[in-house]
Amino acid sequence: MKVKDRTRTGTGSRARRAVAWLTSIVCVLALVPGTARADNPIVQHIYTADPAPLVHNGRVYLYTGHDEDGSTYFTMREWRVWSSADMVNWTDHGSPMSLSTFAWADANAWAGQVIARNGKFYWYVPVRQRSNGQMVIGVGVADSPTGPFRDAIGRPLVGNNEIDPSVFIDDDGQAYLYWGNPGLWYVKLNSDMISYSGSATRITLTTAGFGTRTGNASRPTLYEEGPWVFKRNGLYYNVFAAECCSEFIAYSTAPGPTGPWTYRGTIMPRQGGSFTNHAGVIDFNGGSYFFYHNGALPGGGGYTRSVAVEKFSYNSNGTIPTITMSTAGAPQVGTLNPYGRQEAETIAWGSGIETEPSSEGGMNVGWIENGDYVKVKGVAFGGGATSFTARVASATSGGRIEVRLDSASGPVVGTCTVGGTGGWQNWATTTCAVSGATGTRDLYLRFAGGSGNLFNLNWWQFGGTGGSGNVLTNGNVESGTTGWGVNGSGTLSTNTSVVHGGSGSLSITGRTSAWNGPSQDVTSKLINGRSYTTSVWVRAQSGTPSAKATIALTANGTTNYLQLTPTADVNVNGWTQLTGTATVSWSGTLTGATFYVETAAGTDSLLVDDASFQ
Repeated sequence: MKVKDRTRTGTGSRARRAVAWLTSIVCVLALVPGTARADNPIVQHIYTADPAPLVHNGRVYLYTGHDEDGSTYFTMREWRVWSSADMVNWTDHGSPMSLSTFAWADANAWAGQVIARNGKFYWYVPVRQRSNGQMVIGVGVADSPTGPFRDAIGRPLVGNNEIDPSVFIDDDGQAYLYWGNPGLWYVKLNSDMISYSGSATRITLTTAGFGTRTGNASRPTLYEEGPWVFKRNGLYYNVFAAECCSEFIAYSTAPGPTGPWTYRGTIMPRQGGSFTNHAGVIDFNGGSYFFYHNGALPGGGGYTRSVAVEKFSYNSNGTIPTITMSTAGAPQVGTLNPYGRQEAETIAWGSGIETEPSSEGGMNVGWIENGDYVKVKGVAFGGGATSFTARVASATSGGRIEVRLDSASGPVVGTCTVGGTGGWQNWATTTCAVSGATGTRDLYLRFAGGSGNLFNLNWWQFGGTGGSGNVLTNGNVESGTTGWGVNGSGTLSTNTSVVHGGSGSLSITGRTSAWNGPSQDVTSKLINGRSYTTSVWVRAQSGTPSAKATIALTANGTTNYLQLTPTADVNVNGWTQLTGTATVSWSGTLTGATFYVETAAGTDSLLVDDASFQ
């Protein structure tokens, strides 16, 4: 990966990555009809390693380490979070936990794993303890899968100078924490997930359980490190990195969480330009996925790694087939809706860009120069988009956003001019006409202009007849409470100090029932039998309630309630996106339809922003 130093006025120096060699291959592939477009590795603007996926509320959250540019060792100071609803377009959530989270640690932000329990998220990570220089396991905790995470207990949870924790909760509620290199250990976690019962137990590594290694009397089995333990159809799996160096991925199975283990063979052979590998396995939306890392990006290698993913199917007897690395990656699950607000850092492939925390919340794409671009895969324009809107900021004179289809050199369907805004975090909105964006296509936002850094990009959204259009009035809440009311009881007002985007959000206080919340009457705007996609950002003002979006449909004197999004926990520390697609239908004459945001229980006060129902 080629590195260029850039100084951006008011921001200091920042390494900026250009993946020119690999990008050129992608562009060529994109221009060849019928050729699979490369989407592995799934993150291109930084090096990532040690993937740990988690499925939560209809999304995959991916927790990784971060290899520093030009590393000649495992130089890692922070962990990163990404998420996706379709397995190809990944949202960068930044770094919600780093070495500084643990005041007692001084090095080695290495491979960890996150699990959800008790309405919280627990991140188990190996770090070096400052007091004795040994590797131990710390635990971070957060109220949201994207953090921020804090030190849960202010000290190591457990430690014996070994690494790579993996956490698993069995069907009976008992949680287990596994770890180890060169050994394989476990403890039984208590239900609080931050303490354990008994003492650490070492699993005996036998050749029957973990395969036979030759030529190393001190390590007779193939087990090396990086256990990933899970259960499927009553069978326990332990997927692990085998026989350094160079490692391959192997696995064993057992009838119980602690064994006895039986070696089952190789999953992923040695390949990929990195002498280590590290696996994570999940089921999501009816498919099975295998995450790993390699050295595939320019400048990549054993200390500059990149996370990738493959879809696979278990054999009928539960065994795992051999999986090889690819540049195609996993197929897309569904499509992406361009008529709802999309974060600019939701990317299938990026060239030349970086990301940074945004003053409007979340992350933004930055360090944009002439010729850089981002690709968003499988965008469902339907009958056609007519406009493109973007949230931008520039401390220079700006530039242009070329809205292209199919490739970075594909047809231009719109061009938006970006002017100077007086600062890299002084945000403004720009809109331009679009023509020719129909069907389902790959979207490329190519950036053009003069020399140096041009502008930042926070979010984008299309308008037009291709989608149903946002049924909600003032969905972005930039016009105060206009169009909004209260479903049931409560006081609705505008909050200008805590917003997801723009200058205002909706505040609902004084709720007396869980179903009370911000609402709109959409009776005259619905089409019977049509599928609508909902996206709304919610934040708690008190407590940690579970929120959802609902529509109440009254036809022929009967009211039915349709849940539009999965229920998701929200908290006071950040915004949570509720999103889902549902078909709205009724029999007879529709006399009332109310869209509203509610909670599963309780009457905590909420903030709501950037809502779309289209």
